[in-house]
Amino acid sequence: MKSDLPVIIVGGGPAGMVAGLLFARAGVHVTVLEKHADFLRDFRGDTVHPSTLELFNEIGLLGDLLKEPHAAIDTMTLNLMGERFTIATMKHLPVAARFVAMMPQWDLLDFIAGQGKRYPTFDLRMSTEATGLTHDDAGRVSGVMLANGETLSARLVIAADGRRSVLRDAGELPLEDLGAPMDVLWFRVPVPAGTDMSDVALGTIDKGGMVVVIPRGDYWQCAQIIEKGGFAPIEARGIGAFRERIVAIVPGLAAGIDAIASLDDVKLLSVALDRLTRWSRPGLLAIGDAAHAMSPVGGVGINLAVQDAVAAANILAAPLAGGADPDPLLARVQDRRWTPTTRMQAIQRFAHQRVIEPVLRGEITRVPLAVRLLDTIPLLRRIPGRILGLGFGRQHVQSPLAKEFS
Repeated sequence: MKSDLPVIIVGGGPAGMVAGLLFARAGVHVTVLEKHADFLRDFRGDTVHPSTLELFNEIGLLGDLLKEPHAAIDTMTLNLMGERFTIATMKHLPVAARFVAMMPQWDLLDFIAGQGKRYPTFDLRMSTEATGLTHDDAGRVSGVMLANGETLSARLVIAADGRRSVLRDAGELPLEDLGAPMDVLWFRVPVPAGTDMSDVALGTIDKGGMVVVIPRGDYWQCAQIIEKGGFAPIEARGIGAFRERIVAIVPGLAAGIDAIASLDDVKLLSVALDRLTRWSRPGLLAIGDAAHAMSPVGGVGINLAVQDAVAAANILAAPLAGGADPDPLLARVQDRRWTPTTRMQAIQRFAHQRVIEPVLRGEITRVPLAVRLLDTIPLLRRIPGRILGLGFGRQHVQSPLAKEFS
């Protein structure tokens, strides 16, 4: 392994881009490979939680980030069986931005890319797809194979290529599937002029199902929760029946629902909940969804992925900048992130069993006592607000700023 080779990060999502920024900021030569030509892919997670916003605050970028288009939500409401309930607040959190920024992911990634390009050690290559790994004579991962037939050598390869990671499979990292009872249908509904977007709750549950509605300025990004593998019957019933069911659950969407012209405008997300039991091998580290796919419950996937990236930089950036061998340190990333990940996945599995599955079976007939208590006692709302806003095992940026950049 040559110390002048770059760290190669495969995947230009939040985990890969934040890791790339922090490694470059520490003076480590890093190359981020993104297989698409741009970041403009809709129906990704867009919830940037206070824990992630605080990381940008720690490196002096929060003000600039919040100039990007976003909506700020500090209080979570739920329509349940025809009643509106307030179930969480983030107004008390000990951070600079006490809200979730509903920010299109392409804006977030473009912002990070722009900040990364300030550093001469940052190299972002778009339209560059990694399809496999290369190895040295001792079997250590030594780089990546590209779709065009080329190979790139690396000091370390970081797999940040998502829940269907090619590199974790190529690296034979062991995967535990925790199961998920649902899939998600994503679609957008225009907001008519003069509409008060607060009239539509973030989430609505009734006997007809569950729909999440995310404000995006001039449109709502919506998600209908369906049973795993349940899209085919919806397709068979057609677009008219789909629109009728959505409006029956969320009447506030009625004015714009006809903008969904066909089921081609509805995107299926196959939900996975899984985790690697080992995140690394010599020369290779997996982070983010490549290490642990999260359910959409709570919208925490981006934020866990970014926390992984920060932990990786905190542990690896300074040694790499000093020319050290990263391999003895790789397991420390998993050690630091394992408990926060498994705790959040345990909460998601509980929500699957106690909320999602009963909703999908049509068994929700009354408002649970816990929801009524949260709505009635404002102090209690701080508990789910803190879990959603800050998660577990929150990281702080400790990777250095290289002297030549300071």
